Amino acid sequence: MAKTRSVMRRKNMLIDQRKLDAAKAALGAETETAAVDAALDLVVFRAEVFRGLDALAAAGGLDSTTRRAG
Repeated sequence: MAKTRSVMRRKNMLIDQRKLDAAKAALGAETETAAVDAALDLVVFRAEVFRGLDALAAAGGLDSTTRRAG
C-alpha cells in the first residue's frame, strides 16, 4: 500500500454488529475502530494485488517454464 499522509476523520455509520464482531475476532483487533481500519487495509491491499495481476496478464503472464518451488 502506498504510504500517504494519514487523515483521520470521525465517522458515524450504521454497521452490522455481528459482522463487526466477527471481523474484530478474525483480525485480532482490540477495538472496533482497529477492526474497521484493518479491514479497510485488506480491501485496499486486495485492489493492489488485482491491479498487479492485471498488469502481469497484460504483459503476457507467466510462461509455462515458471513453476512454484515445492
